Amino acid sequence: MHRLSDKTRALLRRSVPLILGLALFGLGIAALSHLLHSVHPKDVIAQARSIPLSTLLLAVLSTFVGYGALTGYDWWALRFIDRRLPLRAVAMGSFLGSAFGNTVGVSIVSGGAVRYRIYAALGLDAFEVATVSTYIAVSVGMGLTFIGLGALALHPSVIGGTVLSPDVIRWGATALVGLALATLMTLSIGRKTLKIRRFEITMPPPAAILGQLGFSLIDVLAAALCLWLLLPEGRPDFTTFTAIFAGAMMLGVISHVPGGIGVFETAIIAALPGDTPVGHIAAALLLFRAIYYLLPFALAFLIVSLNELRIAGGALSKLFSAPRADLRPAYNALSGIVPSLVAVTAFGYGVFLLAVAFVPSFQTGALNEGDLSAALLLEIGVLGTAVMGVVLLILSHALLRRVSAAFWLMILAMAMGILAAMFNNFDFESMDILAVGLLAMLPFRRAFYRQAKLTDGVFTPAWIALVLASLLAGAAFFFFLHRATPYSLSLWTEFSANANTPRSLRAGVAASTLLLVFTVIQALRPAHTHKADADRDGSIARTNAVLAQASDPQGCLALSGDKRLMFSDQNSAYLMYGVQRSAWVALGDPVGPASEAHDLAWEFFEQAQRANGRPVFYEVSETYLPLWIEMGLSLHKIGEEAVVVLKDFSLSGSKFKTMRAAYNKKQREGLALEMLSPPHSDAVFAEIETISTAWLGGKTGREKGFSVGRFDRAYLDHFPLAVIRREGRIVAFANVLAPGDGKRVAIDLMRYLPAEASGMMEFLFLSLIEHMREAGAEEFSLGVAPLSGLSPRPTARMWNSLGRMMFEHGGAFYNFEGLRSFKQKFRPDWRPRYIAVPPGYAPMRAMANVALLISGGPRGLIGK
Repeated sequence: MHRLSDKTRALLRRSVPLILGLALFGLGIAALSHLLHSVHPKDVIAQARSIPLSTLLLAVLSTFVGYGALTGYDWWALRFIDRRLPLRAVAMGSFLGSAFGNTVGVSIVSGGAVRYRIYAALGLDAFEVATVSTYIAVSVGMGLTFIGLGALALHPSVIGGTVLSPDVIRWGATALVGLALATLMTLSIGRKTLKIRRFEITMPPPAAILGQLGFSLIDVLAAALCLWLLLPEGRPDFTTFTAIFAGAMMLGVISHVPGGIGVFETAIIAALPGDTPVGHIAAALLLFRAIYYLLPFALAFLIVSLNELRIAGGALSKLFSAPRADLRPAYNALSGIVPSLVAVTAFGYGVFLLAVAFVPSFQTGALNEGDLSAALLLEIGVLGTAVMGVVLLILSHALLRRVSAAFWLMILAMAMGILAAMFNNFDFESMDILAVGLLAMLPFRRAFYRQAKLTDGVFTPAWIALVLASLLAGAAFFFFLHRATPYSLSLWTEFSANANTPRSLRAGVAASTLLLVFTVIQALRPAHTHKADADRDGSIARTNAVLAQASDPQGCLALSGDKRLMFSDQNSAYLMYGVQRSAWVALGDPVGPASEAHDLAWEFFEQAQRANGRPVFYEVSETYLPLWIEMGLSLHKIGEEAVVVLKDFSLSGSKFKTMRAAYNKKQREGLALEMLSPPHSDAVFAEIETISTAWLGGKTGREKGFSVGRFDRAYLDHFPLAVIRREGRIVAFANVLAPGDGKRVAIDLMRYLPAEASGMMEFLFLSLIEHMREAGAEEFSLGVAPLSGLSPRPTARMWNSLGRMMFEHGGAFYNFEGLRSFKQKFRPDWRPRYIAVPPGYAPMRAMANVALLISGGPRGLIGK
């Protein structure tokens, strides 16, 4: 049987969930179209406009009550992890996270991504924010379940007569509510752990569970009330409708379709009484989407826009007072969500313009049927609207990558959309919506600074799925609006002011053709790859030039020769990486200025995706955590780097009494440190090669590489050597990594004769620490302690649980805990290191590929 390649399997793993979601979306649209087959668009619009203003205001009020209750989710979640934040910060994180997450529902602008920006700025780490997001998701699901079952217990007639009798449904629902509540309270009182498949959650105290259920009750009831108020006469009573609403919401969540679009509406229409006019239900659902989803999204978008205007300075910024000192970091952190927020909004405006192009103009009756100039203007308006919609869809991907040209082209496209709406029989409503959006976009211009091609990496599975879903919805929308017009070839050549269907048909074909041509051109265009530099000597020269301005010692590992290097266009930054199967593994943070490092990381990310690979960032620090979040990667802690702050370190005092005694003893035995500057003599290399061979003789597997240096003369000749001599003979050595001004230093290879093993590592570390402090260094890295510092919380991910188990009990494979204990003797500052992996890519699998890169292949793990 033919075996699929790693790249093909990787592509399938990414594509199958999206295909499944697209299929569910298509089924929802098909079911919704079937339910609306007897509804005329004019009736829906007329019903929407007939709803009294007082009803609309009550629906808006219930919306804000519901969003206010959402703050309770965050408040209890933060108490659960024992973190206290200002109430205003919690309210801001909750509202923005919910407004963006509920409406969009994709990872780049999910509630978790927004909360990470805000809460991380106020001191929470990535895993605490992940715990908060998980707690909220569980709370929402639990609340919907309890409220749905409770409503069924009160009104079993919602599904009575279909499968079971009302009495059976009532008592069954009551029993399920009582059993679930009793179980939760029992676990809560005993603070026990609830295990669901591979997830373990420590239950919060009873007060937290009851409080969370209270906020869930307000949240769901307020959302249900918003829609119930908009429904026509003949609607069921509110308790009955709450059961219907909770069930429809659960179906929308389970479908994984963004916002549950199509699925939620189908469930509501199908569950309501058959004598309720479907057109009136459709009008209520349309207004519900606008009020409960789009209105909070627009308000949240405006908050971020005004915040960017304040940060930018200038005359207009003086209109806004500075936020309180304790909230300032949170407000400043909002800038991080700007690219993804603008990209999603531009995509939404593209869909909006396509929809406008398909909507018939109901005001053309005042136009003269034979007025060719009016018909021509309408044709230009509708055609221009559709084309600008497609342009915005295409630009959305480049906006996500902060491309400067994409931002200004988006502004131009929206301006052209306003002009097209004017030609479209002075469509003032569309003109106003576009104008407000355009003005709100302008403060974001500072966030788009990358000079890159607009279409690089555009064919990602997620983007393709979104475009296909939009086209599917657009086609369904077109046939819904124009199904009363029978198709004939004459439609293509019919030009008149009142020819709505032919005009929309031509606009749809033009938009589809433009998108098809763009797709074909991109598919046939030769792939642009930023290849690793094959010029070894030139690559080393450029690497050294970057290192002369860098500060992170890890960047020196680029000189080892076993990694590929990707340089920025300005050659002032680089990224080192290796490829193992489908994994493209970048080692550490990009080296160089932050502005170029961002572009370089994106270039690596996009190149890996173009090759159907999985971009992985291994052993990264906290420096660029927001960037990995922006890329949609998930972070997993893999250990901690031990960094000694030299100004705070001294062997004097009682803390280091034992170490000081051992150090002095080694000196009395004749051990002494000597620093040797490169290049090194043949005699020195002959001595240290003997030491290295003896040291490797006692190790399992081959000499490691990738994340560490290797014994190679060309590599070691780049660095000073710290050698320990006894009676003139070298007995131990280490190469010292000290880029830039030498303020931050580290050691790489550290090897010694087996006979000198006792106390040698400690003596070498102490000797180097003393020497480097006198030389003016500020920090000395002892290296990373793998699997150190992983969360012990039962709420932690499976990766943390497995990693912590290996840390504590994996001594047969590697003494993880002993290594950390040894380094802890130097009282270092422990700094977390992470692996960032794409969604759906298991960290254990990524780490397996990293292990193969480090060992040089499977044989290197166990053999010489």
